[in-house]
Amino acid sequence: MATIIRNASIVNIDGVTVGDIVIRDGVFVQVGGNAEVTAEDEVIEATGLHAFPGLVDMHVHLRDPGQTQKEDILSGCAAAVAGGVTSLVCMPNTVPAVDSHETVKYIIDKAGATGIHVYPAAAITYGLSGKVCCDYEALKNAGAAALSDDGRPVENDEMLLSALKEGKRLGLPVLCHCEDLTQAAGGKVHEGRASQLLGVKGMSSSSEFGDIDRTIRLAESVNAPVHICHVSTKESIEIIRQAKARGVKVTCETAPHYFVYTYEKVLGCDADYRMNPPLREEEDRLAVIRGLQDGTIDAIATDHAPHSPLEKADFVNAPNGVVGMETSLSATLTYMGNELTLSDVVRLMSFNPSRIMELPCGEIKVGAPADVALVDLKEEWTVDPEKLHGRSRNAVFKGEILTGRVKATFCGGKKVF
Repeated sequence: MATIIRNASIVNIDGVTVGDIVIRDGVFVQVGGNAEVTAEDEVIEATGLHAFPGLVDMHVHLRDPGQTQKEDILSGCAAAVAGGVTSLVCMPNTVPAVDSHETVKYIIDKAGATGIHVYPAAAITYGLSGKVCCDYEALKNAGAAALSDDGRPVENDEMLLSALKEGKRLGLPVLCHCEDLTQAAGGKVHEGRASQLLGVKGMSSSSEFGDIDRTIRLAESVNAPVHICHVSTKESIEIIRQAKARGVKVTCETAPHYFVYTYEKVLGCDADYRMNPPLREEEDRLAVIRGLQDGTIDAIATDHAPHSPLEKADFVNAPNGVVGMETSLSATLTYMGNELTLSDVVRLMSFNPSRIMELPCGEIKVGAPADVALVDLKEEWTVDPEKLHGRSRNAVFKGEILTGRVKATFCGGKKVF
C-alpha cells in the first residue's frame, strides 16, 4: 500500500515541478510524473496545493521538563505540525537543564508519541551556569543532537573553545546565543528611541554583534564549525558575511519577526512583542532581508518561546519570548513573497537547517524521509492566538492577516496534521 499525493506543485531548492508524490514505508519512492494507483493505495488530491519538504526549525523552546504550564513536548509538537514543521531542535534551558543523559532520554521518549522528529540540544555547561563543561560524549550517546547554552552566552572563552573542539570531534553542532551580558543585562527593548520613549533599559546592537565577533574568532582559531542563533542587527550580519568570505565555518539563523517588524511594535507596551534579541531599527530589518537573499543568513528559525498570559501581562517585568511555529511559514510567504522565491523558502526553512544539523531530510526526493507539508498559497487567515495549537498565546503575529496556510503535514509518510 502506498500514499499518493496527486498533482501537487512540488517545491525543492532547484525549482517547482507539478506531478505526483508516492510514499511507501515512510520514504518517497516517486517524485513527479503520473503515479500508477492500485485499489489499496490512499490517494490525496493536491491540485492547487504546493508540497514543501517538512520544515526544520532549528530553535524551539518546548519548556519540558519543568515549565509545562507554558508548553510541553506534546503541545509544542502540535503547534509544530500545524505550521508544517516535522523536525525541531529543542533548547536546553529547561528545569532541570538538559545536561544529563536522563533528561535527554526523557525528551526523546516523550517525543516518541508526537509523530515528528524532536532533536534535543544538550547544555554546554552544567545548569547553563557557565562554570563546568558537561560530558558531551555521554550526552551524544544518550541522543543529544547539538550543544548550546541558549538563553545565555558561554562567557568563558576556554569553555566555549572546549565545546567547539569537542563538538567538531563528536559531530555535534554548537549553537551559540551571542550576547554581552555586561551590556544587555536588565534590558527590555532595543537601545535607542524605544528605550528612551518607554523609560526602560535598552539592549544595544553591540551587545549582540560584539559577542558574535568573539564567538566567530574563537571558532576560527580551532577551525571548528559554529552556528549563531537569532541574528538581528546589520553589524552582526556583516561580521558573519566577512567571516564566511575568509572561509570560517559559520552558519546563522534569524526569525520572521526580525524581517517583518521594528522596535515600533513595542511602543504600545505589549510584551508579546518583547523578545531577546529585541526588535531593532528599520536598517537592521532591511539588512536581515539582504542577508537572507545573498546567503549570509542560512536559516529561518522561530525561537519559539512560550510564556503564560499572566507573565506577559506586565510589560516591564514580563519574560522575553514569542511563539511562532504555527505562523513562521505563512509569515515568510506573506512578507517575503516579493523578496524570496519558493525555492529560497525551502532552502532557508528545510534544506539548510537539515544540513547544518546533519539530518537526512529537507528535500522531496526519492529515498528521503517522507516529510512533507501541503500548503495553499492563496488562503488568507487571521492569526487568532486562542485558536493556535500550543499552550501559550504570546503570538508575535497575532491579528495579522497572512496568506498561505498549511493544510496537511506528513512525517515519515504518516499524516500528523
